[in-house]
Amino acid sequence: MYTYKKMNSPIGPLFILCDNQSLVSILFEEKELIEKYHSAKMDEASVHAMCALVEEQLTEYFNGERMDFSIPVNLEGTPFQMEVWEALSKIPYGTVKSYQEIAVEINRPLAVRAVGQANRRNSLPIIIPCHRVNGKNQALVGYAGDRIGMKEQLLKLEGVR
Repeated sequence: MYTYKKMNSPIGPLFILCDNQSLVSILFEEKELIEKYHSAKMDEASVHAMCALVEEQLTEYFNGERMDFSIPVNLEGTPFQMEVWEALSKIPYGTVKSYQEIAVEINRPLAVRAVGQANRRNSLPIIIPCHRVNGKNQALVGYAGDRIGMKEQLLKLEGVR
């Protein structure tokens, strides 16, 4: 059973989806949440401990008080996606890397496009910092579809120029 909570943030509403023990997903639109997790229940009383923990840590992040997260997560993906997400998790706060650099780090230097696709499928944006990955010459490209403005805000929050 999933529970979700809507959180207002500087980049717009976030929908935090949890099970009893972990964070499952962060979505930017309620429509997307309902399509993917139609049986999820709204946490109206804000009492679900995991959702509350995620909201607390995200608030600290947006306030500039937190640089990394200590939240149990429930990630589902292919072995390749898991490799990419692990590499993303190691990108330090305030730092950006290119898709090419990530491909090289996971010993698949020709898999640049596949890295981009794994990045796109990241169900835990911000927590697994896919916003810290840019295109060639540090060009801001692809963030959660067409949300480049969000990516720019997150990088600015982290002090990246």
